[in-house]
Amino acid sequence: EVQLVESGGGSVQAGGSLRLSCAASVGSFDDYAIGWFRQGAGKERERVSSIGCSDGSTYYVDSVKGRFTISSDNAKNTVYLQMNSLKPEDSAVYYCAAQIYSDYEILKAPAISYDYWGQGTQVTVSS
Repeated sequence: EVQLVESGGGSVQAGGSLRLSCAASVGSFDDYAIGWFRQGAGKERERVSSIGCSDGSTYYVDSVKGRFTISSDNAKNTVYLQMNSLKPEDSAVYYCAAQIYSDYEILKAPAISYDYWGQGTQVTVSS
């Protein structure tokens, strides 16, 4: 059974930074892709960034490129999302999700392609 626990959310002013963590309880961390998704109020869940845990390949949605950085600590089975230069439109509940890492395409896949989800952590950016 795969369990994911997010942490690190909070409230910041525009331009500030937060680091989200996703701690994964999995049989073999390297077998998985871990994705970060977000869902704002009244909006659909959208992908933000993802990483292949075996090779470190990454994907970012255009709106966060240059501001967010995803990384993994395989010794801790944890994926991080460093978020800098935050904007009010980044406000959302952020979820991490896991799926078997078959190829790079899973890193770009939508939320429906991921089987395992954390409970989410709220990020609020004020102007």
